[in-house]
Amino acid sequence: MTNLQPVTLSRHRDWRWRRYSDYQFAQADALAPLVAQELPKAAISLPIAFTAQDGRYFPVAVLSLQPGNNLFVGPDGRWLGGYVPAVYRSYPFALANAEEGQQLLCVDEGSGLVLEQPEPGEGEPFFDAYEQPAEPVRTVLEFLRQVATNRMQTNAICERLAASELIQPWPLKLQSADGERPVEGLYRVDEARLNQLPSDAFEALRQAGALPLVYSQLLSMQQIALLGRLAEAHSRSQQRATQNANELFGEPDTLSFDWGGDGPSA
Repeated sequence: MTNLQPVTLSRHRDWRWRRYSDYQFAQADALAPLVAQELPKAAISLPIAFTAQDGRYFPVAVLSLQPGNNLFVGPDGRWLGGYVPAVYRSYPFALANAEEGQQLLCVDEGSGLVLEQPEPGEGEPFFDAYEQPAEPVRTVLEFLRQVATNRMQTNAICERLAASELIQPWPLKLQSADGERPVEGLYRVDEARLNQLPSDAFEALRQAGALPLVYSQLLSMQQIALLGRLAEAHSRSQQRATQNANELFGEPDTLSFDWGGDGPSA
């Protein structure tokens, strides 16, 4: 269970932390927030959409069309795509806003990567011998600050796109055993409307730095077919696990083995 706590000298002076070794922590994420700076790289490997919250749009990587399932995380915890969203690369650290408007570096003490009573040499320190944040902690803090700054820029771009009515519902459909059903809550750039913008409106978007985001989202839409291939790969992997279990233990009768769901990534 997530337990974000501010990193403080009084609490974490003698604690240590470990770097993540797999992406199991992301296995239930069907969507991952993105910022504009990473979209050109993300578009090559991941389908990108917009979601809406409190009347505002923001870009996300579409990791599955089913809630609670991340197809880009393999059964062994490996990330199966060519690009890992920035939101995962700072785990178990995150930024939180204090009431005074300050940004606080926090760590997820429920991640299993925070060591309150570490063995000698185990993990990395939060603070150095001078009671200052250790270099790796300073590095992750700077990374998180850059992401936060870019997120504000991303929000401003999305507001411009929405004001120009360039964001529309993405009519995706999910095939399941019960038939076909629409996927709701995902949006895309309206390419036809984009091409019809007056030259001054298009130029305003260019000067606002919106075009890389726009074209990255449009380019990434071809990656939506990747979700189907990943779902098939997960299904084959689960079938092999069940087959191996049957070979080891025989066909189940009164016993039932739960081999878990689809897996992780980063």
